[in-house]
Amino acid sequence: MTSGVVTQAPDAASRASPGEHRSDAVLAISALGVVYGDIGTSPLYAFRESFLGRGHELAVTEANVLGILSLIFWSLVVIVSIKYVAFVMRADNQGEGGVLALTSLVTRGRNTTAGRGRLLVMVGLLGAALFYGDGMITPAISVLSAVEGTEVATEAFDGLAVPIAVAVLVGLFAIQRRGTAAIGRLFGPVMVLWFGTVAVLGAVQIVVHPTILRALNPLHGAVFFAHNGWTGFLALGAVFLAVTGAEALYADMGHFGRRHIAIGWFTFVFPALLLNYFGQGAMLIREPGSIGNPFYRLAPHWGVLPLVVLATAATVIASQALISGTFSLTMQAVQLGILPRVAVRHTSPLAFGQIYVPAVNWSLTVACVALVIGFRSSTGLAAAYGTAVTATMVITTILLYVALRIRFRWRTGVAAAVCTGFLAVEVCFLTANLFKIPVGGWFPLVVGAAVFAVMTTWRTGRRLVAERIHGGGQPIDAFLEGLFGRGRAASDVARVPGTAVYLFSNPTLAPPALVANVRCNRVLHDDVLIVSVVTDAVPRVEVTRRSESSDLGHGVHRVLLHYGFMEEPSVAADLAHGGEGFPAAPTLPKTYILGAESLVVTERPGMARWREHLFARLSRNAGNAADYFSLPDDCTITLGTRVEL
Repeated sequence: MTSGVVTQAPDAASRASPGEHRSDAVLAISALGVVYGDIGTSPLYAFRESFLGRGHELAVTEANVLGILSLIFWSLVVIVSIKYVAFVMRADNQGEGGVLALTSLVTRGRNTTAGRGRLLVMVGLLGAALFYGDGMITPAISVLSAVEGTEVATEAFDGLAVPIAVAVLVGLFAIQRRGTAAIGRLFGPVMVLWFGTVAVLGAVQIVVHPTILRALNPLHGAVFFAHNGWTGFLALGAVFLAVTGAEALYADMGHFGRRHIAIGWFTFVFPALLLNYFGQGAMLIREPGSIGNPFYRLAPHWGVLPLVVLATAATVIASQALISGTFSLTMQAVQLGILPRVAVRHTSPLAFGQIYVPAVNWSLTVACVALVIGFRSSTGLAAAYGTAVTATMVITTILLYVALRIRFRWRTGVAAAVCTGFLAVEVCFLTANLFKIPVGGWFPLVVGAAVFAVMTTWRTGRRLVAERIHGGGQPIDAFLEGLFGRGRAASDVARVPGTAVYLFSNPTLAPPALVANVRCNRVLHDDVLIVSVVTDAVPRVEVTRRSESSDLGHGVHRVLLHYGFMEEPSVAADLAHGGEGFPAAPTLPKTYILGAESLVVTERPGMARWREHLFARLSRNAGNAADYFSLPDDCTITLGTRVEL
């Protein structure tokens, strides 16, 4: 078995912010394009859907406008400003964030195959799986809501919003293979222009109707529920659209650091969003008929088309951030042994984080285009949006509680009080969103369930394969004793020049490929490296801690290569650098020998039959192991082993 295994790593101090030598202003502006794209484009549809969403249509009255604005304001304060910026972003894994990084943090040092450790892993996997479901909706609803402005500008574009949105999405996904380094430099400035524009558009309306600021009083939210009852509660599902994208603040923390993300939020993004939402509210009080598309109605008629162009650019940036995040999450999942190997291509020779995953990219393409064509409007997509996001936020809060207790040593009562407060708000949002399931909310849940099934099946399947192989395995010490013990020189085994590198996940056992080679060919290289690739529960491993080695005698060395879950293994290069105790001269020829399992579905206890068939199919279609470990194709040999599931 050649896949890496997750082991525990000692805590390390958070690494320095990537921009420690750059100004706060530059990094805060750069973060605008990556971190705030999703939440920053929510004004395109969130306020409108709070009134016109399916199943909870509200009258456009002053009381309702003030109530919705109050709910949006306090949702942004509680969920984004307090929960994520003030609390969650402090629970970093050596500077990295995101649900998998948080899961690795809280499970470090635990047995992840039983008890509470296994439960925490399952919760984290569910959160990661749900990300894929909503990740398919974000580009679709963002781009479609932006191009719908063309119908406000002129009747000539009536009925063309869907084709235009499809063309934009296909173009966006098509350029992924070329990388985003060139256009990435424009992300920050474009989003500065976007947030500046939405702030000015809203501020103009607030100046005309300043009494709209009364919505800052939370009592208006309470009055809203009192007047609208059940319909008002269902409207929470649309109000939540204003905070979708909050998870991105945490997930992208490793790129910019908590400080710079917080600066960008409090000094620019949060004020701009509030000005725009309150501006839409002020306009609706005077012009209730503008509810059909209040965002674009903020602009003068001559400015609608330029605003559409800017909004489309902003939504493309928001979608790009989501796509890049999905690629990154997939790579992390592969590294942690949660998903099968997939082809990962680096699109920049300078920036490690710029990667392209073809299988994920084209899956997202098909899903986004199908969603746009199937739902045909941002209102329809809004009905499907938010269900999985709220569930992901609840999962993050649960993991945060564990982090506060275990990693930060908070008292149980204090940690429970903080997280219960967040859960009270998020469970209300989740409950309201559950009523969206019949009208589209089922989609992200189905996708999330499918991805969760794949993740858990792959993880369990790899564990079963390891047990089957290791159960019949031979300890490496016993294997060498059988060859060279009691003074024997293993004369019946020929020693040939060169170095053989056997990759195997369990460093205590003799690799089955090594055993088979000696048994069948009676050949052993002069130097043998038994290499185990270990994925530590940290984002990155220092170069000085990359390798551990031990001399087992008779030219056989055991080597452990440590990588973080955000690093790609580069076995050949790291062995070439050498390590104390094992041969690594660059001129020494090396033959890399991998083990591959031929899986057979049987009646043996393990997994359900359908999961065994799924695992076997996933294994057959997994990416090439030599590519995954960065081994030279012309010096790599694969030897198969039959394994019964």
